[in-house]
Amino acid sequence: MAEPSETPAGTGRPLPALMTFLGGVGTVTGSKFLVEGEHSRILVDCGLFQGLADLRRRNWRPLPCDARDIHAVIVTHAHLDHCGYLPRLVRNGFRGPILTSAYTARLAEIVLRDSARLQTEAAQHANEHGWSKHRPAQPLYDDRDVDRTVTFFDPVSMNTEVEIMSRTRLALHPAGHILGSAWARLTLDDGHTLAFSGDLGRPGHPLLKPAEPFSGADVLLMESTYGNRRHDDETGRTCFADIVGRTIRRGGIVVVPAFALDRTEVVLHELSVLRRKNILPAAVPVFVDSPMALAALEVYREAVRARAPELRDGISADGTDDLSPEPFLAARSVRESIAINEATGPAVIVSSAGMATGGRVVHHLRRLLPDPRNAVAIVGFAAEGTRARDLVDGARTVKMFGEYVPVRAEVADVPHFSAHADAAQIIEWLRSAPPPHTTYLVHGEPDASAALRERIDHELGWATVVPRSGEAVLIR
Repeated sequence: MAEPSETPAGTGRPLPALMTFLGGVGTVTGSKFLVEGEHSRILVDCGLFQGLADLRRRNWRPLPCDARDIHAVIVTHAHLDHCGYLPRLVRNGFRGPILTSAYTARLAEIVLRDSARLQTEAAQHANEHGWSKHRPAQPLYDDRDVDRTVTFFDPVSMNTEVEIMSRTRLALHPAGHILGSAWARLTLDDGHTLAFSGDLGRPGHPLLKPAEPFSGADVLLMESTYGNRRHDDETGRTCFADIVGRTIRRGGIVVVPAFALDRTEVVLHELSVLRRKNILPAAVPVFVDSPMALAALEVYREAVRARAPELRDGISADGTDDLSPEPFLAARSVRESIAINEATGPAVIVSSAGMATGGRVVHHLRRLLPDPRNAVAIVGFAAEGTRARDLVDGARTVKMFGEYVPVRAEVADVPHFSAHADAAQIIEWLRSAPPPHTTYLVHGEPDASAALRERIDHELGWATVVPRSGEAVLIR
């Protein structure tokens, strides 16, 4: 790969900036975009691949440039598919600043420590029980790598432009997706501007204000997770209330695989509403079984107490009414998690991970899926190759810990709880801005990206491209 400072032979002019799509293309995971200017090499987002085995194997492949040659990383928000590769990058030699919002820095540390723990535990379990193809199985990174990573976090205030290095500037703007989430506007040393949507929130988020409108750039990278779908908030709430009410009436347990960041908070908010309406009776316990979700919940509560500007008006001063559907039972230790197995119903268990690829929720699913009295509510996007997607698609068995488990529990797909904007909301976010020279659709499965490209072309008339994985393009 050419050094950013090279010039075309005999011209004395610098090369145009180059952008390479290292992840988040053709999939909703692994977001990584490398931007190389005349004097800078910057990585925007640094996420893990999840889901299909072929995608997960990409986490082990080296990047096309030496991690030591990357000057800075910009992280739009704290979800694993946008920040989860950071400790591996640091293990490989990265030593620059990690620029992100203050709340993202706090939440990302929680996410990365949980990721390191899960990877270490999975490697140990594989070695003990012999189900891994690798001998011995190793984690991608461990907690020591996370210790080093968090020392490089360099929080940036929202709506304030900062200089990353000479003539290269960054501004973060609220994205309304999760606490601390931002869309980024990067100005290169040659004057070109690039905008990265990160994950764009939907206007109907019950806790966060809508995203700050897009204000234009020469090049835009736009997420397309729900590029072919429409959210219906009222239908989503009704569906969730119905599955909870039905399961409780038959004495069963509702398992909600929920992302520890934001989705757990949104689910708890909705359960609080159901508690007040007596759809969720006062005697029915709600278990939150995820140390990461509980740690993130405390960050949200601190944000409420601090009246963080990105939160909606009208949330109670301590967040209790909105985020704690009492009786609300927190399972922090392994012993407390195991004790939930004694619950015979009715009950609600909210546990991570949201796509059921790992974490404590897998243990609950293994126990509860065979019983038709129980139910599973999938409350967000389920990527291809994940257990959540298998359940949504009607699988009659799912594989966990090397064995197949029958699916007899009711499964409800409630994607309207997603924190992503849908296609129409993306169009509205873009509509008032001047058209970029090129818009690249990323972080979406192929059908979703293709549908959004057609819609942007038809409604806005913008030059829009769905890039290929590994493709490099010039910034002009």
